[in-house]
Amino acid sequence: MKKLTLLALLMSSIAIGQEDKHQHTHNHDKDHGHEHKGGANHYMHQSSMDELVERFESKDRDKYQQPEKVLEYLGDINGKKIMDIGAGTGYFSVKLAAKGANVIAADVSDDFQEYLKERIKEEGISNIELRKLPYDSPELEKNEVDKVLIVNTYHHIEDRISYFKKVRKGINSEGELVIIDFFKADLPVGPPVGHKVAIDDVVIELKEAGFTEFVVEVGLLDYQYIIRAK
Repeated sequence: MKKLTLLALLMSSIAIGQEDKHQHTHNHDKDHGHEHKGGANHYMHQSSMDELVERFESKDRDKYQQPEKVLEYLGDINGKKIMDIGAGTGYFSVKLAAKGANVIAADVSDDFQEYLKERIKEEGISNIELRKLPYDSPELEKNEVDKVLIVNTYHHIEDRISYFKKVRKGINSEGELVIIDFFKADLPVGPPVGHKVAIDDVVIELKEAGFTEFVVEVGLLDYQYIIRAK
């Protein structure tokens, strides 16, 4: 497993080489941390709710997302309070709950929240709380959670520096933020290259938001990086 500290990420030729491999272009959709409207969010919502559910819960997603690997990587989460930002259909929320976490499944979409409400009821899950979010805030109380997980959603957030300042305040002193998103490259899965955010940009933005410790994992998943930040 390949883990890089922030220093290694910024200075190591190995990390730079890995980034070059996955990055054909640095074609930003954002300006100073603000993703232009009509970008990733508009792209996703061109699909119907039924299409999104099918895509997010498909066996094809299981193949590239490898959730069991991710859960193992996260370690023991039993009893931990975790917010899953961009929970969508509950793909990860349900799996986190099955491992004993107390999950806040958070999303900006009423449709996804309603879908997940019915899913929780049908599957008899008692340790998932739903939280409807505005676009500009995670709606976290100070030190409310042990961990925030955000999968394939970082590139949807517009004013990221401001947003993740609020996320940081919501994580307790022993907790962490975990971001999983697509390498900025032409891939068989994920959004177009222009909607993705490169690893170094994520680290820079999170640093501006007040995070100071970083571990970057680029070898666990085929098409996605993982960033753990404190």
